Parts: sequence; structure tokens; C-alpha cells
Amino acid sequence: MSNPYAHIVEALDPHKPDHKFYNLSKLQDDRYGRLPFSIRVLLEAAVRNCDEFLVKQSDVERILSWKDNQSQSVEVPFRPARVILQDFTGVPAVVDFAAMRDAVVNLGGDPESINPVCPADLVIDHSIQVDFNRKSDSLQKNQDLEFDRNRERFEFLKWGSKAFRNMRIIPPGSGIVHQVNLEYLARVVFDQDGLYYPDSLVGTDSHTTMIDGLGVLGWGVGGIEAEAVMLGQPISMVLPEVVGYRMLGSPHKLITSTDIVLTVTKHLRQVGVVGKFVEFFGPGVTQLSIADRATIANMCPEYGATAAFFPVDHVSIQYLEQTGRDPEKLIYISQYLKAVGMFRDYSNASQDPDFTQVVELDLATVVPCCSGPKRPQDKVTTADMKQDFEACLGAKQGFKGFQLAPERHAASVPFQYDGAEYSLSHGSVVIAAITSCTNTSNPSVMLGAGLLAKNAIQAGLTVKPYIKTSLSPGSGVVTYYLKESGVMSYLAQLGFEVVGYGCMTCIGNSGPLPESVVEAITGGDLVAVGILSGNRNFEGRVHPNTRANYLASPPLVIAYAIAGTIRIDFEKEPLAVNAEGKEVFLRDIWPTREEIQAVERKYVIPAMFKEVYEKIENVNERWNSLNAPSDKLYTWDAKSTYIKSPPFFEGLTKELKPPKSITDAYVLLNLGDSVTTDHISPAGNIARNSPAARYLTSRGLNARDFNSYGSRRGNDAVMARGTFANIRLFNKFLSKQAPRTLHLPSDETLDVFDAAERYLQTGVPLLILAGKEYGSGSSRDWAAKGPFLLGIKAVLAESYERIHRSNLVGMGIIPLEYLPGDTAESLGLTGRERYTITVPEPLTPRMVIDVQLDTGKSFPALMRFDTDVELTYFHHGGILNYMIRKMSEN
Repeated sequence: MSNPYAHIVEALDPHKPDHKFYNLSKLQDDRYGRLPFSIRVLLEAAVRNCDEFLVKQSDVERILSWKDNQSQSVEVPFRPARVILQDFTGVPAVVDFAAMRDAVVNLGGDPESINPVCPADLVIDHSIQVDFNRKSDSLQKNQDLEFDRNRERFEFLKWGSKAFRNMRIIPPGSGIVHQVNLEYLARVVFDQDGLYYPDSLVGTDSHTTMIDGLGVLGWGVGGIEAEAVMLGQPISMVLPEVVGYRMLGSPHKLITSTDIVLTVTKHLRQVGVVGKFVEFFGPGVTQLSIADRATIANMCPEYGATAAFFPVDHVSIQYLEQTGRDPEKLIYISQYLKAVGMFRDYSNASQDPDFTQVVELDLATVVPCCSGPKRPQDKVTTADMKQDFEACLGAKQGFKGFQLAPERHAASVPFQYDGAEYSLSHGSVVIAAITSCTNTSNPSVMLGAGLLAKNAIQAGLTVKPYIKTSLSPGSGVVTYYLKESGVMSYLAQLGFEVVGYGCMTCIGNSGPLPESVVEAITGGDLVAVGILSGNRNFEGRVHPNTRANYLASPPLVIAYAIAGTIRIDFEKEPLAVNAEGKEVFLRDIWPTREEIQAVERKYVIPAMFKEVYEKIENVNERWNSLNAPSDKLYTWDAKSTYIKSPPFFEGLTKELKPPKSITDAYVLLNLGDSVTTDHISPAGNIARNSPAARYLTSRGLNARDFNSYGSRRGNDAVMARGTFANIRLFNKFLSKQAPRTLHLPSDETLDVFDAAERYLQTGVPLLILAGKEYGSGSSRDWAAKGPFLLGIKAVLAESYERIHRSNLVGMGIIPLEYLPGDTAESLGLTGRERYTITVPEPLTPRMVIDVQLDTGKSFPALMRFDTDVELTYFHHGGILNYMIRKMSEN
């Protein structure tokens, strides 16, 4: 049927009558003006897409009544304007699409019904590794290796760009997905088929929220959910509470945006914003550039919110101008947003909307800080770093502890590197990486690092040669302004040569450490350190040999690299003593905010952005030369170890089968709190003694050709074997960290995959026990697909990370949650019991069911299907099965 709100469509500009918009003011509803700006975006999308089928007038009414409905778990649909992907999550999405086309054909449907209906951009940024560093040719060598390792994946993606409409690929070597999104892909306002509407998106990376800093509402979803959106399905979401975050004051002249975001992250973790929107307001916001705001929005997953929204203001428009956007577009962007009440004046308190609650930060109270050693929310001021790390050495094994005996704290191990003698001890820095979209998108911290490097070189300081230093900018624009401002050569002299354009160290693509360094670390059982300007520092993520990893601003990364240790108090101790015997302190070389801003104003100019982005899709000659077929159906190669048709749709029929109850399930793993998607489905190196390595060896590969788990997400045989393969996985069955578990019937300790295989051979269902925040970290569909292939039918946890719970539902795995006050410990669960979960009919959202044990005991648990749509997906065996049946019918 036609849109019931068609009567509020009108021309934005009388001189352009064919360019229209939905004028929400014509709803003549006072509630609209009190809605948070982020909720207004949801409302506009509901009004514009209202068809009384996927989106109904009742949904519009629910959103308008946000103030009453925000805490009532009310379900609403949302159709984002576009989808963004990176290659680690994009390859499995394209593999799924290719397999879905096959499945639709098998059910008698049209394969081209599997096709994105909204724009989808895929940026290849996760494949490059730091194999070479410290040399001027490191960039070229790393890019050459990237292509050699990933040619097959890249050819497959190029096929996808031809076979599917509405899919654009940004080639490797272009930059990091979120920075490219911010500087180039973001529309802010769409002008599509004569209709203006707000830009909005979901992405297959949890840090998609970075775009919220520009006033574009977006957040991360699982790859499975993103695929459904690409096929025209709205996201079914619970109307969120919105926490208003009032910013006041001005930051001190020595403070960086990284210090601010780490302070915000810890603060909001304490407030508790999981599953909520955060919307920033107040006069302090005017003190923040768009790059600063994007840094804060980027780390939204680390403080647990769904979105971290900064509504568009005049600074947003200035940023669009600075980054070379079309001046004509800037006119209608401002015009449109003002017409629909989505343009913000942060100094005007009368514009402040209603919020669920308001919390406050005075920017003047922010002090220099880092986060670590194992979680991004564990902020430590730089003044306390030395003392805090030394306390962690002896503390109980956990997020803030390594449980080393006191007599081992001063251990030191000598080693040789390039013919010279050095020594390592606990706290020694072995990786120092300026990396990640969180910070490399921000000229203030990048130029700050460059100016600090210049001052350091002029003061006669150096970085020890065994420390693996690297600089991986988020786009070519960064290199451009670092060179133009004259600081690039100083960074290079300290070892921070450009090594690639991609995520690199932040996602574990840190490459190998020198052999003598590894031998010293392992021989002395040292807690070595990685210091990086990233957003994630979970155990086992950055590098297997750095047990402590700290997030820091780019200038602090360089400072700790020069010091060579984090066991330093910058206020009291010098960074180093130069060749002239002079003590040089950090305060002697640290640039002020004013100095940095002066350089930024002079050198970060629109012409740079235009020059870099005009040729971004065609500049990579190796990508241009790739040959890829253009067939609508993909021809699978049985010999491939990268791309394989997944088994998810084998035996799929048009008829719906009722969901089965789970009877006498064994517990595969008994886990604790904060099990991350890195623990469940690692992205980094494939260990040579792992099930995945044995599989690849059986296919004729040498260890040097294994590549990473992230690069092999198009092959389910590798990814199933990589599930729970993180060496830092702590399993209560074993009481130690190891990617292994107990096979309960035989009492044998096996690799997790091998144990699951044994259970599968006897047809026994499996269960996971977990604590709080199960599935936190990166949005990884393989963290749900992998467990599905291992035969896991349900997870029982104290709480879930939002995206991961959605992914479990998307794969047909039941997410169960203990009732408040209950835990495995309080219920006396050891994990050795067998569990029966009867699936009742009819199912309703958030149903409480009984879990029966073979001991005769039972206890209630909450079935975390939160919406009716999620129940529909579960009945179909997962969201992709649902889409295939739907498309084959059409």
C-alpha cells in the first residue's frame, strides 16, 4: 500500500520542486520536539518507510511516545540508509550471499533475489600485517605480502562487486574502514531519487559508531544481521533509553582526545549504558573538533552503549567543507537538517531534549591517562602507571593481575639483538604501534605525535632497535599532512615508518617479534608490554607474547617507546639520558594543544582530501589487475583453503520444522566473566599446534602460509577449528589458560574442536556456561557461526554483549540468562551435569523456562529472545534460513 504519511512530503527548496522530504513538523505533534536527536532519526526512517507491512503506523506512534516507552522493552523496526563492511566480516558475508543464491536455486527461486537493496560499501582494511617495519620500504613490502597472501580472497571480493548490485569495494591500501567512512563515504544527508533523508547505517564492525561523531546515526551489528538489512529486512530493535552526556568546560592545554575518550569510557562503564544510546550535549561539546567527537564515538563499544551520538552542528558542516565535500551538498544538508529539527546548537540549552538520565563531565578535570593492562575500560592515569603495573604483577590472576611471586618482580633477562646486548624485564615495551581508526583519524593527536617526535630527535633521544615500532595511518590523508608539515621524517627516525593503511596491530596483525626478544620473554616468563593507540587490548589479541597491553594516545605511544618500559613516572623520572648526559623529561618535549592546532590549521586542508579520495577506487594497480568472473552463481573451488561453501543451508526445505528441545546436553566449556569474541573466535595468528594448523597442513600448506584466522573467515573448516582457539581462554574445567577442555564422558583433556567432534559423533548436544558480559568485544558473526558448527545449542550466561546475543539468535542458538541473583556458583553448578531445556510452544519474548539437570535439580532461566522477530528467526533455524525461504517464495 502507499505510505500513510505521503501528505507530509513537500519540496525543501521552492526552486527545486522535484527534491522533496518528509516534513516531520507537519505531524503537528509536540512530542517530536522533546525527542532526543538520535530518536528523531529512528522516527524519520519509520515515517519514510511506513508501508503497514514491515513498518506500521503503530511503530511511528511507539517512537513518538519514546518518553513513555523507553523502559518498556517496546520493539520497533529500523531501516538504515546503508551498510558498511570490512573484509574480515565482508568476506563471510559475500560467502553467505553466494551460498544463499545456491540455496534459493535449490528451492526453485531466482538467485538474483539475493542482492543488496541498499548501498553497501566494503573497505578492505583488515588483511595487512606488520611483517616489515622501521624501513622506508616497509609499506611496499607489507602491501606486496598482503596481496600474495590474500589474492584468492581479493578475487572473490571482486567477483562479489560484479555479481551483486549496490555493492562497492574500496581496495586494499586505501585506509581503515571507519576513517574512510568519516572522510569520504558519509553522506550526512542522502539525496536519493529526489528524496532527502538522514544518512544512517549499520556496519559489521563494532566501531561503526565512530560515524556518530559526525552526526550520522550508526552502530555495529553482526554480519548475519547486516546481511538481512542488505536484503531489505529492517532491524528489529528495542526502543532504547537515551543517556544524555553533558559536557562542560575546556580541556587543559596538554590533554589529548585520547585522554578524554578513556575518561568517558571508564565513566560510562560505571554509569551502565549497555543497550542504550548515549547522546552528547552541553557547551563543552563546542570545544571538541569532529575528529575529537569521532574518537569518543569510536570507543562506544568499550563503554557498552549501542550508539554515541553527536547531532550535526556548524562544526560538522565545517568538517565536511574541510574534507572536500561538494559545496552544493553542504547547502542542502544544512537546509534539510534545520527543516526537520535535527541541526544542533550546543550552546543553546533550550534545544536540549528529554533524556532518560543525564550524566556530566567537566573537561577541565580530564588528566593524561592510558587503559590496561587487559581491558579498555580500565583507565590508569599516567602518574599512576608505574605503581599500578607493579601492583598488577603480584595481584591475583585476572583483569588487573598476573599473579607473579614477589621474588620474580625484579627479574631481568639479557639477550642480543643485531650484535648488541640488551635486557628485558617485566614491563618492558616490545611493541609500540600508532594504529587504529580511533586515533589515526584525528589530526590533533597525529600531529601531536609528530611534533613530539621532532622535539625528541632534537633532544637527542632514540628508541631501542628491538622494539617493534609502527605507524599505520587510517587514510592517505594522514601521511599527506604529516609529510607536508615536516614531521614525518622525525617519526621515521624514531622507527615509526608507515607500514600500511589498515587496522594492523589493533586487531592482532602485529606480525612477528624478533626471535631473540621472544626467547627472552618466554625464557624469563616475562610480562612484556604492547603500547598502542588502539581501542582493544584484550588478552591474546595484540600479540601472543605481550601479556600486558595498554591503550594510549599516539604521543604517549612514542613516549613509552623512548622510555622502553611502562615502569616509569614521567613526572619524577626522565624519559632517557641523551648522548650529552642530559636528562630529558617528557614535559621537555610535549607539544601544547595550541601548537598542535596551529599546525593543523595550516596543513590539514580540503585539497588533500580531494586528491586522495578522487582516485581511491582506482589507485591500487594490483587490485585493478585482478581477474574475477562475472557469473551470477559462484563456482566453488574444492581445493581452496580460503573460500568454501558453508554447510549452514544443507538440507534446508521450504517447510518449517518446529524447534527441537535440548535433551541431556553436555557442557563443552565452563567459562567466567568477560569472555570476548576474541576468546571465542580469534582473528590473529594460527598457532602451529592447533586443530586449524593440522587441517591446513593436511591440505598441503606450510606454516608460513597459514595467514590469520581473520583472513580465513571464508572457510568454515578453518573457522570451526579456530573456535575457542585463543591461548588466553580460561576454562574452569582446567583451572588454567589454554584452548582446551575436558571431554566429560572420557575425562580426557582435548583441544576444544576435537572434544566437540567426539560429542558430535555420538549425537550429543552441547552447552556453554559463562558469566557476565559474554561475547564482549568485536562484532564477529563467526563467534556464533563457530559454536553452531561445534554443535552448541545454547549458552547460559549471567549477561551478554548486545551484538553477540543477536548473532547467537541469528544462528539459532538459544541465549539463556540466569535470573537476577542467580549464578553458576549460587546454583551449585559444576558444569559436569547434563542439561535439558524444553522449548515450549508457543514461545513468547523474554520467556522464563525451567532448566532440568540429570541430578534431579532444576532452576529457572530467562530465554533471551527479546522480540517477536527474533522468535521468528529462531523458528526458522536462524535469520539466513528465514531470508532464503522468504526470497525463494518471492
